[in-house]
Amino acid sequence: MTAVQHHQPVDVLVERDVVTHEITRRGLAVLRIGFGLTFLWAFFDKLLALGFATGRNAETGVVDRFGPDAWINGGSPTFGFLSFGVPEDNPFRGFFNAIAGDAWANWLFMLGLLGLGVALTLGVSIRLAGITGAALYLMMWIASLPLETNPVLDAHLLGAVTVVVLALTLAGDTWGLGTQWAETKLVRRFPVLR
Repeated sequence: MTAVQHHQPVDVLVERDVVTHEITRRGLAVLRIGFGLTFLWAFFDKLLALGFATGRNAETGVVDRFGPDAWINGGSPTFGFLSFGVPEDNPFRGFFNAIAGDAWANWLFMLGLLGLGVALTLGVSIRLAGITGAALYLMMWIASLPLETNPVLDAHLLGAVTVVVLALTLAGDTWGLGTQWAETKLVRRFPVLR
């Protein structure tokens, strides 16, 4: 005997079957906020050369905050990593080196960091953040190949999985503005913005 299955739209299933245990929801919220603040910090460090990943002389350790490495002062947020951070035996090295420092790459990267940081920290547009965050992490993973400590996994790939899980579980609804955001006309019209 064959059972007849009635399929509901995926969006309904996601809404109904999303993680409901309060402790788990809080754990996902902490993870979401942590990732959001990490993206925001990367944005502001590259924007202003705050001396952590940007604005510090690698040889002397001297920090030049708000100096020439700051994006607001003409520095490039993509040049250093895409020029010197891509391993020599990476099959895509030529591509990444070619776009290093390009204005479009800088803008896309910085808007991505800011957008992901705001979305994850506030818990809004979590689905779109999952998609774009995974894409950004996957690009950084590809740029890091071949990996030094593991043939497949690194923090970039795990970050991609994490932002997708945060999106699938609607982690912005706990300790965030996700529920209120979902009630707006814009999100009701374009559910991917949920």
